[in-house]
Amino acid sequence: MNIAKGFPESDRPLIAALYWEAFGSKLGFVMGPKQRAMGYFCTAVSPDHAICARDTDGTLLGVAGFKTHEGALIGGSFRDMTDAYGWIGALWRLGLLTALERDKEEARFLMDGIFVAPHARGRGIGTQLLEAIAAEAAVQGYTEVRLDVIDSNARARALHERQGFVALRQRSIGVLRHVFRFRTATTMVLRVV
Repeated sequence: MNIAKGFPESDRPLIAALYWEAFGSKLGFVMGPKQRAMGYFCTAVSPDHAICARDTDGTLLGVAGFKTHEGALIGGSFRDMTDAYGWIGALWRLGLLTALERDKEEARFLMDGIFVAPHARGRGIGTQLLEAIAAEAAVQGYTEVRLDVIDSNARARALHERQGFVALRQRSIGVLRHVFRFRTATTMVLRVV
């Protein structure tokens, strides 16, 4: 298996599809319908904020994203959003997505999602991607990696805990639970240096 930062333009549709498969249940109401979401994610996904795992034949197995002051795994501009959803659709979607926004920190490297292709799960790819995120954090001068995991994703939380992430705090999203289909998000941190 090879793990490297970035991806070629030809991977955009596959990464968008894997992202939707991983996060569509949470984002479906806001980012749907699926066809429009795929159009937006294809445009908005950033190779500069992605670490990809590939099989020896080059098949994409999984992606871990990170967020910096320069951007995020799913960045995109207002124009990208309006191209996919129109002005009105973009405005209300951005309003709701802002409620989930996580602040970047100077002291911690912010992980921005991890997902593994269904056919590749159970092979340790998530673990290797988390290790690559920790290595990228160290290269960029950070001593800790931060992520948020939602209450409905016990499998992801267990993976993070096995890797040494420690829960710091839990926050409720209140009435937005009806929109995003989860109630709480737990902030977890891993010391890398």
